[in-house]
Amino acid sequence: MAILKFRIYWEEDESIYRDIVITHQQTFLDLHQAILKAYEFDNKHAATFYKSNDAWQYGREITFEKYEKAYKVEPLIMSDVNIGSQIADPNQKFIYEYDFVKGWRFMVELINVDKEENKKITYPSCVRTEGIGPSQYGTKGLIDTRLAEMEEKYDLQPNALSDGFGEEGDDDNESDVADEVADDSSEDFI
Repeated sequence: MAILKFRIYWEEDESIYRDIVITHQQTFLDLHQAILKAYEFDNKHAATFYKSNDAWQYGREITFEKYEKAYKVEPLIMSDVNIGSQIADPNQKFIYEYDFVKGWRFMVELINVDKEENKKITYPSCVRTEGIGPSQYGTKGLIDTRLAEMEEKYDLQPNALSDGFGEEGDDDNESDVADEVADDSSEDFI
């Protein structure tokens, strides 16, 4: 049995990707579900694959279901198509689109073919994760929690200036503070 390793790049940033291994006998529906799981997306929206070439041009469509849109060629259905039947070259590429309203697009590239399966892996499986993936419905990851902590620490709320902080060039208070510091330091030397 052939084991196919695909690298799934997020279209917006190629440094963010997931490597998924899957058998050549499994279907595009299995790959679709593995991609969603790897990127922590839900399974509530429309999805489709397009067979592609090295220039990432759209080819034959392999869709979750037949949608109400015009097709140039009748689409294949994910659950009916084994992945191995659509592999034409050792670097086969597919374009994966999810949630047509939001327009999530991923580039799927075959990066390795192995003849032996690993008995410790349940296929399909995500075997490598690079970068913090996009959030399907908003923000996630380290940036969000760090920003919240910084916002609390430095009070970066829009009304922060009205909370008692002075304006630039407010010299009256600076001279009072300097006088107090001078008075305190002179007592130490007496």
